[in-house]
Amino acid sequence: MLIKVFGSAVFGVEATTITVEVNIDKGIGYHLVGLPDNAIKESSFRIAAALQNNGYKLPGKKITINMAPADLRKEGSAYDLTLALGILAASSQIKGESISDYLIMGELSLDGGLQPIKGALPIAIKAREEGFKGFILPKQNAKEAAIVDNLLVYGVENIKEVIDFFDGKGTLEQTIVDTREEFFKELDNPEFDFADVKGQESIKRCMEIAAAGGHNIILVGPPGSGKTMLSKRLPSILPPMSLQEALETTKIHSVVGRIKDNVGLMAQRPFRSPHHTISNVIY
Repeated sequence: MLIKVFGSAVFGVEATTITVEVNIDKGIGYHLVGLPDNAIKESSFRIAAALQNNGYKLPGKKITINMAPADLRKEGSAYDLTLALGILAASSQIKGESISDYLIMGELSLDGGLQPIKGALPIAIKAREEGFKGFILPKQNAKEAAIVDNLLVYGVENIKEVIDFFDGKGTLEQTIVDTREEFFKELDNPEFDFADVKGQESIKRCMEIAAAGGHNIILVGPPGSGKTMLSKRLPSILPPMSLQEALETTKIHSVVGRIKDNVGLMAQRPFRSPHHTISNVIY
């Protein structure tokens, strides 16, 4: 039986939909094609353990999986859930009538739990553009993906929840985020606030002038004098980001996996602290 399940690959800050075609036939073997990297090739072991620990199993037949388009390199472990559900649907262990309406991503633990993925926001944007009904992903990334409107976002903690959902034995809780409310809430609560700095009146005045005029500033002093502490708090006195800037910033941090769990929109200007020995190319 042939089943198509949909995942996504992130290239740069844009996502590309990946069609996972699972075919089960007579014979024995597990064949995964479509330029998968080693992390994806190893998924069969994680999937087998996760299914067994939740009352299901890999069918003892010939399993052929194609990740299309086959000429694009696929990387990472986020396709575990996609592959597992494709195998279950193709082997008729679950009902797969509506599985193609959803984009599904997630890394599996051996007990069936789901680990967070990278790039949830650009994937959600692409899912909406291509007309998917919903996006099923790990719960830790749900708020991040729910920034995208007109898309049902379901955060799950275990593969059993997804299996029950497609079998009609249970429902998934939709994650809903009011983007503007989230944006203004984060604006008022910076992680590092310039108001926390006590003393240091001269350097505070210099930094306020630099921030107001858009000037460069260099901080020189012995270790422990407060250079990094002051620099971290400088974004809190800069003009607030627009909603569009916040979305772009969140998108970039989503791709590299730098968004904290259960955080939606990044409304604070980011601060980077590169080591002083790095080259100009790296900077």
